[in-house]
Amino acid sequence: MKLTVVDWIIVAAYFAFNLAIGFYYKSKAGKDISEFFLSGRNVPWWLAGTSMVATTFAADTPLAVTGMVARNGIAGNWLWWNSVASGMLTVFLFARLWRRSGVMTDVEFAELRYSGKPAAFLRGFRAIYLGIPINCIILGWVNLAMVKILGLVLGISRDQALLLVLCMIGLTSFISTLSGLWGVLVTDVFQFVIKMSMVIVLAVAAVAAVGGLDQMKIKLAAVDQVRNAASHGSGSVMSFVPDLNSAWMPMITFMVLISMNWWASWYPGAEPGGGGYIAQRMFSAKDERHSLLATLWFNIAHYAIRPWPWILVGLASVILYPNLADPETGYVKVMIDYLPSSLRGLMVAAFAAAYMSTIGTQLNWGASYLVNDFYKRFWKPGKSDRHYVTMSQWATVLLTIVSIVLTYFMDSIAHMWKLLLVTGAGTGTVLILRWYWWRINAWSEVAAMATAFVVSVVLQTVFKLDTDNQVQFAYIMLITVGITTVVWLAVTFLTAPEPDAKLIAFYRKVRPSVTLWKPVARLAPDVEPSRDGLWNLLDWLCGCVLIYGALFGVGKLILKEYSIGILFLATGLLAGGVIYWDLARRGWKSVID
Repeated sequence: MKLTVVDWIIVAAYFAFNLAIGFYYKSKAGKDISEFFLSGRNVPWWLAGTSMVATTFAADTPLAVTGMVARNGIAGNWLWWNSVASGMLTVFLFARLWRRSGVMTDVEFAELRYSGKPAAFLRGFRAIYLGIPINCIILGWVNLAMVKILGLVLGISRDQALLLVLCMIGLTSFISTLSGLWGVLVTDVFQFVIKMSMVIVLAVAAVAAVGGLDQMKIKLAAVDQVRNAASHGSGSVMSFVPDLNSAWMPMITFMVLISMNWWASWYPGAEPGGGGYIAQRMFSAKDERHSLLATLWFNIAHYAIRPWPWILVGLASVILYPNLADPETGYVKVMIDYLPSSLRGLMVAAFAAAYMSTIGTQLNWGASYLVNDFYKRFWKPGKSDRHYVTMSQWATVLLTIVSIVLTYFMDSIAHMWKLLLVTGAGTGTVLILRWYWWRINAWSEVAAMATAFVVSVVLQTVFKLDTDNQVQFAYIMLITVGITTVVWLAVTFLTAPEPDAKLIAFYRKVRPSVTLWKPVARLAPDVEPSRDGLWNLLDWLCGCVLIYGALFGVGKLILKEYSIGILFLATGLLAGGVIYWDLARRGWKSVID
C-alpha cells in the first residue's frame, strides 16, 4: 500500500500529539509513586473505562476477530463472548471492593487479605511472574502482530518492520516513563477515537466492496452451501450461535465455555473478580462509584459496541479472499485493497494507536508490580517517593528491552503461551471467594495455583491432551478445575485460618457481604454489615442481559433483521433500566448523570 507525503504527515502528527501529551503530564507523574501508577486516585469513570477499552483494542485484535469469523462465522466470537458473565461479576460484585481496599496493585492484595510468610511469598512471586515473563510475552505477541501488519501494509521485509516496531515501542516507553498513568489514560482516549473511527470506515468500505449488505448475505449463503457440503454440516456463517455438532465447537466445549470457563479460569488481564490493568484502572478511580461505572462502561463498549466493525470486515474477507492460508491477514488485505487512498495515513495512525495503547498500559502496569510489590516491599523499603518514581521509570525501560528480545523468539514461545492460558484453570473460585468467605487463607491460594499448573501440564505433556482439539480442551478444563477445587478446599480445612486481627482489619476496610463473614462480623460489631448481596446479583444478571441484548440487537439491525434486532435492544434497555434504578436508589444518580 503506497503512502503519500500527506499520509506520512498525518502519521507524524499523530506521534507528535502523543508526545505532547506525555510532556504535558510529566510534572504530575513525577510527584510520587501513587501519581505515577494511579493518577493520584482521581480519575473519572469515563476516562478510566475508556482506557480499559483502548487497552484491550490491540493491533492484533481486529486480525484475531477476522480470523475467528473467517474460520467459524460470527459465532466464532463465542471464544471470548463467553466472558460477559465474568466481566459483569467484576462490575457489580468486585469493583467497589477493589476500590475500598486502597491497594496500589492487585498483587498487593495478598498481604491485605493474608498474613505471614505465605502472604509475602504470594505477593513477591506473583509480582515477578506477572511483571516480567507473562507481561513480556504479551508485549512480544503485540510486537509480533504489529510487525506482520507493517510488513503487509508497507510492503517491507520482516527486519524492516521490526525496526519500525522498535522505534514505536521506544517512543511509547518514553511517553509512559515520562508521564505515568495520566499520560497513558489521556493518550488512550485520543488513540481510541482514532482507531474506532477508522475501523468503522474500513467496515463501510468492506461492505461496499462486496456489493452492499444484501449482496453480502446472498454471497455468504453460497459460502455456507460449499462449506456444509464439504463437512456434512448445517451451520451458517451468519449465525450468532455455533452449530453444536461442529468440530470446532461441539456441545461439551460450548457448555464448558458458558458455564465454567468464565468463573473457573485465570488468565492475564481477565481474572475472575478483576485483576491486572483492569484492577489498576479501578484503583485509580475517584471513588468506588466511579470504579463500578468505569468497569460497566468498559464491558458495554468492549462486548456490545466495538466488535461489529471487525466482524463486518471478517465477513467481507470470506467473500473477497476465500482461500487465504492465514485468514487473519484478510483484515489487512481488505484495508490495502479497498480503503480509500485519502484515508491510508489515518488508518496507519489507527493501527499505531491500537498498538501503543496496549503497549503503554502493559509497561506501566508491569512496572507497578516490579516496583511496588517487589523492589519497594522486599528490596529497598523506606526510600523517598522520588526514588521510587525513578525506579519505576527504569523498570519501564527494563520491560521494554526484555519484550524486544522476546519478540525475536516468539515462534519458540508460542507453545509456552498456549500452555500458560490453561494453567490457571480452577484458580478462579479462590480469587472470587477470598473476598466473600473468611475461611480462605494464603495456603488456599497457593494450593490452587500449584495444583492448576501441575494438573494442566501433566494432562498436556503426559496424557497428550491438546488445547487445539476442542473436545480435549473441554476435558482439560473439567479435569483441572475438578482436581484443583478438591485440593484447595482440602488444604483450606487442613490449615489454620488467618489470624483474627488480620481478618477483622480486612473486614473493617473492605466491608464485604456479611453472609460468609459472620464469625468475623461478630468480632467487629461497630462495622455496619453489608447486606446488598442479592441486589448485586440482580444487577449482575441484568448486566449480562444488557450486554447480550445490545450485542445481538446492534448486530441484527446492521444485518437488516429489524424486528428481532429491536426486540434484543429493548430487552437490553429494560435490563439497563433496572440497573439504573438500583444505582439511583443507592444515591448514585449524580454520578451516573
